[in-house]
Amino acid sequence: MAQDLRELFKNDKITNEKMPKNHQERFLNKLDEALPVTQTSGFSWLRIVASAVILLGFTLAGFKYFSTQNIDDTPMLAKTKTVDTKTLGDISPGLKKVEDYYLASINLELSKMTYTPETKALFDGYLMQLNELDKEYQKLSLELTDSGPSELTVNALIDNLKLRLNLLYRLKSQLKAFNTSEVNAEGMTKSI
Repeated sequence: MAQDLRELFKNDKITNEKMPKNHQERFLNKLDEALPVTQTSGFSWLRIVASAVILLGFTLAGFKYFSTQNIDDTPMLAKTKTVDTKTLGDISPGLKKVEDYYLASINLELSKMTYTPETKALFDGYLMQLNELDKEYQKLSLELTDSGPSELTVNALIDNLKLRLNLLYRLKSQLKAFNTSEVNAEGMTKSI
């Protein structure tokens, strides 16, 4: 049943029949009947534009909300780079990665923490220690700028970052313990 087309051409068994004049028109009409073309209305474009406007509005509102927060209310410990001082990132790309890792981890841990009026004193104590460490980091950065890179200065800068991150981990565990003891105390008062 199946024949090779090459054999048909060699034997010239294919007849050269001409298609009727309106063959293409009839084919296109049948195709249109089988698969009708749906007209897009202007409303679909309006929906897309409206969605984009709403998304843009939410984005701008969120940006405005987060950019108007008072910087003094939220500690920004990543402000270690100043115009006059060098940082670990200025020495080598490897040290920049270390510095960026610790600063990102510190800021992430700070952003995860929320305090209540009951834990404000605990927060304030830790934030004072973190601010002191940040000031010390600035002094070490000045020393790095003035004296040039030395192993002691680089190690002191890295240790400072480690200590800040460890302080935040300790604060986190104390807050967790405080919240757990508070929940246990509430449970005992309810059972009495």
